[in-house]
Amino acid sequence: MNQDKPRFCVMGAGHGGTAMAAHLALKGFEVNLYNRSDERLVPIMERGNIELLSPGLDDVEKGEGPIAVVTTDAGEALDGADIVMVVLPATGHAFIAEVCAPHLRDGQIVVLNPGRTGGALEFRHIILERGCTADVLIAEAQTFIYASRATQPAQVRIFSVKNSVPVAAIPSYRTNEVVKALRVAYPQFVPGDNVLKTSLNNVGVIFHPTVMVMNAGRVEDTHGDFQYYLQGITPSVADVLEEMDRERVRLGDALGVGVMSAKNWLFIAYSAAGDNLYEAIAANPGYSGIMAPAIVSHRYILEDVPTGLMPMISLGEMLGVATPTMGAVAHLASCLVGRDLCAGGRTVEKLGIKGLTIRQIQRLVMEGDPGDPQ
Repeated sequence: MNQDKPRFCVMGAGHGGTAMAAHLALKGFEVNLYNRSDERLVPIMERGNIELLSPGLDDVEKGEGPIAVVTTDAGEALDGADIVMVVLPATGHAFIAEVCAPHLRDGQIVVLNPGRTGGALEFRHIILERGCTADVLIAEAQTFIYASRATQPAQVRIFSVKNSVPVAAIPSYRTNEVVKALRVAYPQFVPGDNVLKTSLNNVGVIFHPTVMVMNAGRVEDTHGDFQYYLQGITPSVADVLEEMDRERVRLGDALGVGVMSAKNWLFIAYSAAGDNLYEAIAANPGYSGIMAPAIVSHRYILEDVPTGLMPMISLGEMLGVATPTMGAVAHLASCLVGRDLCAGGRTVEKLGIKGLTIRQIQRLVMEGDPGDPQ
């Protein structure tokens, strides 16, 4: 790997992927861009670049970021890449793992942006099942670094960049290698403890599906014409969120992982304080003006249930940690969209940890091998 200028492959050409590809290119890095279909790629192929509108960026002016390779061929996209940034809904991680498995090579780093719950474990399990023997480091970010939106074909706007984003690798003792490589381009990335912690600190599972389920009528009636956090989360809704959050924290306790409560996360992320979760949400100026989705069949349900809630529910079943609130929300969300979201979701089988003891799970994420039961 060229330590000064690694070559990046960005997998996904949606809002986040085009923002990352354009930003990296304008920083002077060579970028390969992959997407499953060519609909979003054709305008970029024709221009040879992505126009970046960047009022929220200090390190680069707005401009046109040249993209070296634009392709629907995973092998072509991965060829020559040092760091692979997977930037697409978590429901697509399994597909990306499958198409990447035959082409990954020694020394490459794959980062899921973000992993949601169990993303790195699932990705690792799939490439091993597909016979990948390359020495590849799989890592996941706790959250996505940008707030961005594609505004036109081959044009994207970045509104802000997070100050700090934890990243963890499997095995965790190699996390510093990943962070060192990433920080050439992104000084915002910091070492996370391990992928159990980055996964279980996925607070999106608290703030997304439950609020959507409990506001489904309002979403359909107003087409999202209300403030999602400040009006959609009333004291009674917040009480349900806190109960679900307690289930998430108990899962962390069972695995020996110190998981931050949603209320404490709001204080760390936004300096929003309160005696309870409702007060902390109401005190967060960052939520002002954020409107609700216009439809119920939104990623807050379609992505966050199968890749956020479901792995926690499945893990709870295996470890004997009750998650009744998570289960109820997942069931109601499935009813709202007319299909069983849990059926295709991440389970302990898909994460490659079915039947492992807590000690074996800990060894897997920290050392890369679960070893024998003890």
